[in-house]
Amino acid sequence: MDSKIELIPVLRKDDIQKRIVEIARIISSDFANSELVLIGILKGSFIFLSDLARRLSIPVMIDFIELSSYGNKTESSGSVKLTKDIGIDIRSKEALIVEDIVDTGLSIEFLYEHLKSLGPKRVKICALLDKRSRRESNIKIDYACHIVGEGFYVGYGLDYAENYRHLPDIYHLKF
Repeated sequence: MDSKIELIPVLRKDDIQKRIVEIARIISSDFANSELVLIGILKGSFIFLSDLARRLSIPVMIDFIELSSYGNKTESSGSVKLTKDIGIDIRSKEALIVEDIVDTGLSIEFLYEHLKSLGPKRVKICALLDKRSRRESNIKIDYACHIVGEGFYVGYGLDYAENYRHLPDIYHLKF
């Protein structure tokens, strides 16, 4: 670890949990009487997806997909690759992508189009953090827990070079 890195608190775990409860209530209402599949994007979304799923009042199926665009950098390469696809057949079901952070929107747009090609009734997007300032696509985030500004964020599943995911709060990583 670089000793020059500073972690600046952005969101505390209690605030994160409070917003997840609110979003779960909305999602539960929007998808009542539906076959909903939560699709978490590995690795960053696993903590958020877990907390969200436990707060939903409707039954759901859960699967994971993995994309690659960052590597060990703080900015997306712009090239998105599917490295692990879902195993659940989402044809004629509702699909909800669960993502830790939407930044440029290129990865989530790629995934949205990929999942649409699998024949679900519809695909919606839920993001823990929505960083609109860097958006390069017109992708719509249906459920955003927190809107954040410029910066690189870690904690609560978000990482930098596979570090900091375990932190219960979200921090701005300053170099």
